[in-house]
Amino acid sequence: MPFDGIKNSRNNPPARCSGSAAMTGARAPAAAPRRKPRQSRARHTSQALQEAFVRLLVEKGYAAITIREIVAVAGTGLGSFYEYFENKEDLARVCLHLRSKALLLDMRAVVAANEGRPWREIVDAVIDAQLDAHRTQPVAWGAHYLLERHLSSPEAYRKMYDRFVAEWVGVLDAAGDVRADGPKKKEAARVCQTIIYGLVAHTHIGTGGRPDLQTLSRQLRDALRGYLATVA
Repeated sequence: MPFDGIKNSRNNPPARCSGSAAMTGARAPAAAPRRKPRQSRARHTSQALQEAFVRLLVEKGYAAITIREIVAVAGTGLGSFYEYFENKEDLARVCLHLRSKALLLDMRAVVAANEGRPWREIVDAVIDAQLDAHRTQPVAWGAHYLLERHLSSPEAYRKMYDRFVAEWVGVLDAAGDVRADGPKKKEAARVCQTIIYGLVAHTHIGTGGRPDLQTLSRQLRDALRGYLATVA
């Protein structure tokens, strides 16, 4: 669940892509404004830099990555990097943000497609969609959740957490058989988000990005169904 409040490259489409200049030995111009990658070529360059960062994150770990390595893998130049990102940390935060945003949009689409169905069916569909999003790059997701703990400020973390909670309220609103309302529904949504994020994130971190998704799916179903049966 990650990081909100991104300043630059914020108009990128949600990506499955899947530091600071002082850490890398490169220095960005202090007053240079960053471009927003609105044109297709600019979006391609920004996306290439994001994908290069994720690849290197998996291979080397965050601390060992340099900006020169990122641009080499992306096939761009240092000048292009600094058109879109202030430093390595800025790029990392963009990647975290876009991955989390993609999960939010997946969740919203599932809810819209299943409106009016029983809550158990909608919850199962949300679980399936969230795990499908992790299926193709599990090691990258493990690195994502680990890095998130180092780069997300408390305020930014709370913002993104609240966005996921709002989506869970949407799950309960869409169900045709939920009796909870008002504060009880909001509380239930917070517990649901805590359950799914905690299990998914810690399983990916704890296994080095190699989770048993079938087992994780069963655990999520048992936990969410068991809890919601008492409140919904």
